[in-house]
Amino acid sequence: MFKLFLIFLKIGAFSFGGGYGMIAMVKEECLLNNWLTEDEILEFIGICESTPGPIAVNMATFVGYSQYGFIGSLLATFGVILPAFLIILLIVSILNKLLENKYVSTFLTTIKPAVVGLIIGTAILLFLSIIFSITRIDSSFDFDYQSLIIFSIITLIFLGIKFFFKKKIHPILLIIIGGILGILFNL
Repeated sequence: MFKLFLIFLKIGAFSFGGGYGMIAMVKEECLLNNWLTEDEILEFIGICESTPGPIAVNMATFVGYSQYGFIGSLLATFGVILPAFLIILLIVSILNKLLENKYVSTFLTTIKPAVVGLIIGTAILLFLSIIFSITRIDSSFDFDYQSLIIFSIITLIFLGIKFFFKKKIHPILLIIIGGILGILFNL
């Protein structure tokens, strides 16, 4: 069992590119240790992609469970997430000390208006590109009434719920409504 933990600790520490980058290392280790066959690995990858959560954590959990049951799944999962957890702790400890520096603090306070400006500018560019098909200053003007209608409906729903019912609507629900309206307009 300790070997399982060490192997997934190594995978978590030395693989780059996220969960999909870890798949090759997980496959190699599983085949070297005769934990799984090629077909079983492919099945595990399919299961891991269809279950919620990071694929690397899901792979570690499934492989650990297949070898040593519940305890194996805990050890493999803990092994694969421990390196990232320690790295984040290190970054946070350095970042907290860095934020106490008056120059860094002043810089971050000064840059906030620029960040707000970038966000507003991006929103304006998105609006212009979606409603008017303007992507550059020299772009031709092409009005898209369907996008304007969908945008107006979503805005009215948001404002109506916010001001009349005094409630917040989740952004995901607005995205779903926008998707449904987009499908209905393009039938």
